Formats: sequence, C-alpha cells, structure tokens
Amino acid sequence: MAKQDFLDRLYAQVANEEDARTCTDISDAACREVPGNFFRIISANTLTKIGDLLINPKTVLAWLITAVGAPSYLAALLVPIRESGSLIPQLMIGALVRRYPIRKGFWTLGAALQGIAVLAMAAAVWLLEGMQAGLTIIGLLVLFSISRGFCSVAMKDVQGKCIPKSRRGRLTGLSATLSGAITFALSLAIFRGGEDDPSMAFYGALLASAGVAWLVAAGVFFTVDEYPGASEGGNNAFKEALASLGLLKTDAPFRRFVITRALLMASSLASPFLVLVAQEQASLPLLLGSFVLASSLASTVSATVWGYMADTSSRNVMVRGGGLAAVVCLLAGGLAAWGPQADWLHWLYPLAFFVLAIAHAGVRIGRKTYMVDMAGGTKRTDYTAVSNTVIGVLLLAVGGISAGVALLGNDLALLVLGGMGAAGGVSARLLKDV
Repeated sequence: MAKQDFLDRLYAQVANEEDARTCTDISDAACREVPGNFFRIISANTLTKIGDLLINPKTVLAWLITAVGAPSYLAALLVPIRESGSLIPQLMIGALVRRYPIRKGFWTLGAALQGIAVLAMAAAVWLLEGMQAGLTIIGLLVLFSISRGFCSVAMKDVQGKCIPKSRRGRLTGLSATLSGAITFALSLAIFRGGEDDPSMAFYGALLASAGVAWLVAAGVFFTVDEYPGASEGGNNAFKEALASLGLLKTDAPFRRFVITRALLMASSLASPFLVLVAQEQASLPLLLGSFVLASSLASTVSATVWGYMADTSSRNVMVRGGGLAAVVCLLAGGLAAWGPQADWLHWLYPLAFFVLAIAHAGVRIGRKTYMVDMAGGTKRTDYTAVSNTVIGVLLLAVGGISAGVALLGNDLALLVLGGMGAAGGVSARLLKDV
C-alpha cells in the first residue's frame, strides 16, 4: 500500500494529475492502475533504449563487423535490416496480435527474443571470427528485428488501453530522456580514451549487457496490469492482413498520415550521411565518439519537452521536427557542397548531428503519439501494423535511392533528404489535429 501511495504521488507530480478526469478514453478499472503502469512502461522502455544504444548499428555493430575480421561491406546491411526487418512483417504480426484481448505477452516475447539474439551475438564475438562471425551477426540481427516488430505492434495497443490520451506523449518523452541521460554517461565511459578502438572483450561485454537489459525489460513489462480490450480475427492471418492493407484506400486521414510519415523518414535516413561527410574530412576516433554523445544528449535534453508538446498537439510536433530536420540537412549539405577549407569545420557536423537528433526525436514522438491518439480499439493495432509495414518497404526503397544519390556525393544526398523533410513538414501541417 505504501508503495502504491508513493507511485500515486509521484505520478501526480510527473503527469500534473489533479483528478481522474483525464481518464476519458480508458475504463475506470484501467484508470486506477495508471500510476503503476505508467512507471512500469517507462522502466521497460528505458531499458530497451539503453540496449539500443549499446548495439547501435550505425556505431557499435558497424565497428564490430570490421573488428571481427568480416568484410566491411556487411556493415552496409545493418541499418536496413535493423529498421525494415522490424517493420515489414508487422502486417502479419498485427493480424495475429489483434486476436487476443490481452497483448502485453507479445511485447514480453518480443523483448525476450531480442535479448536472446543479442546474447547470441556476444557469444559469436567471443567464439567466431571473419566472415563466419559477420554472417552470424547479420543473421541474429534479422531475428532481433522481427522480434522488435512484436514489441512495436503490442506497445501502442497496450499503452492505448493503460495510459490516458493526454499523458501518452510525456510517457514517451520521459522514457527517452531517462535513457538518453543514462546512455550519455555510458558513451562518455566508452569513448573516454578517444585514441584506440575498444577490445573484443569489451565489445562482447557491451553486447551481453544489452541482452540482459532486454531480458529485464521483458520481465518488467509482463507485470503491467492490462485489462482485456477489443479483439477480432478470422482463421487466416494473411487474409486479415490484406484486409487491413485496404485501409490505405478507404481511410483518407490514415492514408495522409502514412504519406506524411514516409516523407519524414528523412530525419532518420540523413544521419549516416552527416557522419560520412565528417569522416571524409577527418577520420578521428574522438570525432566518431562525438556523434554517439550527440545522439544521447539530444534525447536527454529534448524528448520530455517534445513529449509534453505532443500531449497538446502531436501534429505540430511533427511539423516542427520535420522542419528542423530539413533545415539541418539543407545547411549541412550546402556547407559540404561549398567545400570551404578549414581544419575546424568538420566539428560542425557533430553539432548538426545533435540538432538533427533533436528533430528526429520530435518526429518520432509526434508521429507515435498521433498514431495512438487517432484510433481506438482494434483499429489502433491495424493502423500500427499497416503503417509500419508500408514504411518498412519504403525505407528499403528510399534508402536504396539515397545510397545511389550518394554515389554522386554525400552532400547531394543531404540536400535531397532536406527537400524530402521539408515536404514532410508541409504534409504534417495539413493533417487534422487529434
């Protein structure tokens, strides 16, 4: 009882809660469990975000591929697999998940499988080398990404049933801030030397720590008090998936949201090109470490602010995040194309990366909050599965196009993505506010 009273008081301070009037879109029974569920979900989210940094495919896994003696071209597969592998199967996953009135078990299963996959990566680092180690890591990343799809579909639905509409943005923002602060400290520890790459034993320990973080997160999330919700489904998940895909044709507001989200992918796709432009000018370990620190610090200083703003208008958060990302890409791409000669200029790119990471945090929190708020019941699961599957396919397509553009210059790729982000901001402005 004392623990529950403490959680109630802490939640009242964090969520600015004065009474139960905010629980207008969830049941009375679920409303009574909001304080405990709020912090359980934050704890699970924070643990998984810490794990995400420790195996970041843009940094740690990319370095690890070459460190084990595998060919460097395998590193180019990491980000597409990490993103699209978790998104494309979600149409089928959503058709399966929506059959069940209690869905927290799917998130728990997904998190546990991710933890197991990462622990197996750690074993591969210790026991294998060369191409064998590299291909093993790639294969385990496929399992990791598909498992992540279960978490993505289930989280939005569980959050929609357990947390009131006006408190979901700050939940996402607070978990991102906490994980950002923790991972910033971890980044400082990882790159404190700045001159040499970490040892193989260090990489293995890093992966093992990430795997444990996911397993603990699975245990925490399983304790969420979820009440049964709407469920439906036929005998054939594939037919249900095709029926869900028809939402793009019949549901105009949802179709406009998917188009907007597709254009706002620029905030994510541009990040590697900023790193590549900087590395073209100065390949310094400290410079690489500064990108990792910038990413962690951006979440720490911005996510909670974005979260509170999203509770007022998630649409406006997408507009501002997309617009800021476009400005950064256009300015950084223009600077790289201009090509002034100065020893200190390459340090501007980590700063640009920092601002871009802030913009991307806004885009992510805005579109996640908008997605949860725009639909209820089983439709929320359908929206999540359809949009994520479509975005997963488009990520591969747009990623391939941007890679082709980059053959002409990374600066040109930044300029193209800047234009894409600007279009995304305009498209978000035309969405209906939910």
